[in-house]
Amino acid sequence: MPITVFLIVFPFLCAPFIYCIKEPKIRDHIMYAGVALIMAAVFLLAGQWLANGTKVMSYYPETDMIDHIILVVEIGLMCLITFLSFKYRKYWVSLLSIIPTLLIAWFELKGPEMETMNHIYVDHLSILMCLIIGFIGGLIIIYAVGYMYGYHNHHKEYADRRQYFFALLFIFIGAMFGFVLSSNLLWIDLFWEITSVCSFLLIGYTKTEEAVNNSFRALWMNLLGGTVLAFGIVYFGCSVGTVSIHDLVLFGNMQNAAAVIPIACIAFAALTKAAQMPFSTWLMGAMVAPTPSSALLHSATMVKAGIYILLRLAPAMRGTLTGNMVSFVGGFTFFVASILAISQNDGKRVLAFSTISNLGLMVACCGVGMPETIWAAVFLMMFHSISKSLLFQTVGAVENRIGSRDIENMHGLLYRLPSLATFMFIGIAGMFLAPFGMLISKWSALKAAVDDGNILLVLFIAFGSATTGLYWTKWMGKLISRSHRGSAKTDEITQKSQKLSLRVHAGMMIMLCVLLPIISQVFVDPLLIEMFGTYTDVLSLPILIIMVVIFLFIFMVPVVAFTYTRHQESSVKLSYMSGVNVGNNNQFVNSLGHNNKLWLSNLYFTDFIRPERTMKLSQLIASGWILILFCMILGGTIL
Repeated sequence: MPITVFLIVFPFLCAPFIYCIKEPKIRDHIMYAGVALIMAAVFLLAGQWLANGTKVMSYYPETDMIDHIILVVEIGLMCLITFLSFKYRKYWVSLLSIIPTLLIAWFELKGPEMETMNHIYVDHLSILMCLIIGFIGGLIIIYAVGYMYGYHNHHKEYADRRQYFFALLFIFIGAMFGFVLSSNLLWIDLFWEITSVCSFLLIGYTKTEEAVNNSFRALWMNLLGGTVLAFGIVYFGCSVGTVSIHDLVLFGNMQNAAAVIPIACIAFAALTKAAQMPFSTWLMGAMVAPTPSSALLHSATMVKAGIYILLRLAPAMRGTLTGNMVSFVGGFTFFVASILAISQNDGKRVLAFSTISNLGLMVACCGVGMPETIWAAVFLMMFHSISKSLLFQTVGAVENRIGSRDIENMHGLLYRLPSLATFMFIGIAGMFLAPFGMLISKWSALKAAVDDGNILLVLFIAFGSATTGLYWTKWMGKLISRSHRGSAKTDEITQKSQKLSLRVHAGMMIMLCVLLPIISQVFVDPLLIEMFGTYTDVLSLPILIIMVVIFLFIFMVPVVAFTYTRHQESSVKLSYMSGVNVGNNNQFVNSLGHNNKLWLSNLYFTDFIRPERTMKLSQLIASGWILILFCMILGGTIL
């Protein structure tokens, strides 16, 4: 119990100290110490849980005072959102905070008496989330210390508010710990709101017009989900006299009518938090924020909150209208976002669309609600958290060095910035190549969709996976290409804290791949038994042997490309370039006697895909599906 309280409270206590300390060196050391303590606490919690035999640990503290504090904080958040909404003339946004806050306040003060329940709950899923938040989130904070120095050196036009930025990161981490360790839906609602407000403030960090507009888009979409979430909590509490999420799942498994609408409401809220269609645009708008916030929002915390809730609800969604709504929206988002990623040449936008796409596959797996799909979703979440965090950080470091995050400007990066290119190569490999768990998880999800007879989901996964391979292959090819690269190796100016985070991330990615069968056996299978009473045997011996062989071949590619070609400058054969080759395969003399530089570029199919039009059409389709299914759920329950 003290460890769980520490994980929730300590980051909140760190934030004001970090904000008030102006001396950079002192502030940085406090941040490092804070991250170290958080990681140690997560390690101790996991150890305590293992010592308990990996059994569920739940706590029933006296919470009258805590409940009053939570209500006060909720009202405070409402006042903050209302103030900022009026300040920036986004008046209507305030209603999405005022309505659910007043509803929750009425329920707590005037609603029916609630049964005694466990408020803090530790099981396989919450331990997994704590590991992701504590270690991936902590490494992102360490990376942010060095990154923000380079960021403000390159962006003199923005006010240097690093201490404000760092304080928000710690508040974010604390809120996420509270979110995944809480069993009480009222507590979950509070931490949900805190993450929404923190993401809003992080996205608007630069205070430009674009940043403000994008931050309010993220805010109203997440507050919309929060409003529906609050309605579902109050409906369930008034119907059965409890607000435990585990009781909700239990009632859902029993097909109790009182759980149908709350599960649908909470699932809808999770779709907004996980940036699914038609709410994906808030995540794209988050790209204006500094890279550490993108890594934090897209990998370790914000979007994973939606996945976490859907994983909790998955057993109760199996074969229901809510499950159909969630699986279609997730599969459709996976397919559409992967197509849109093909048309992007900005590295962060590719990562953002890739995030939306992979979150869609996780959402679809949760909606299907089979042991095979939950196995896939859990490993997708693990690999995505590490790989996407590594990629966002690497793109940020490259941008600080070459002044661009355009993929075309990363041509031959393996020869110019070999260490950063290697980290990027590992991150990309983790996203779509075997034997990394992303590809194996997609195969498991596809098999489960076939067994379930869900033809639409089969098509979404098959074609979405194909387009995923296209845009990652284009990017990876740029990294190892040799033509038109700079003649000399570029000096790296990456800060030590950034390099530390990148190395640890790369190491974790490789270790997760190597240990995947062991993790499946000792962690994920027991998690499935905890959720469904059974597990699925996904990894057979032939598959494991193939994984090992492929793993060895994957990492031969950049090694051979680098070691073989870097000393072959004199033996490079000259190519025909529709003119006279000047001797280095980089330039040629045309028929008019002018020097032309050779430049190889990827195809982005923008004329065919038309991103804006495709996004709008996809939003209409997803909105229509959600509206129809929601009406059917409400109608079926009422009738």
